[in-house]
Amino acid sequence: MSKNKKTVIMLISIVILLSISPLFLLKNAEFGGSDDAGSQVVSEVTGKEYEPWFTPIMETWIGGELPGEVESLLFCVQTGIGVGIIAFFMGRFVERTHQKKLSEEKTK
Repeated sequence: MSKNKKTVIMLISIVILLSISPLFLLKNAEFGGSDDAGSQVVSEVTGKEYEPWFTPIMETWIGGELPGEVESLLFCVQTGIGVGIIAFFMGRFVERTHQKKLSEEKTK
């Protein structure tokens, strides 16, 4: 096994360990979102109840709150689009480097 492959496997193992360890080390902990924490801090600092200054567009269109499943779906679609764009450009850069090496070999 090459040194590069060992490094990648070790780094992936560390990432998995870091992402799973809080679930086992912090029993009965609440992992809330930053939106809730931010509104609580604003309420503590100002002494007033926090009120959002706008209504989300999708909630305005449907006339109520989005179900959690729909929010998750939209977040996953957004993530997929972002990953697709990043992967496309990374693939182009890799292929450009590969083609440049091939053209340099042909000219030699």
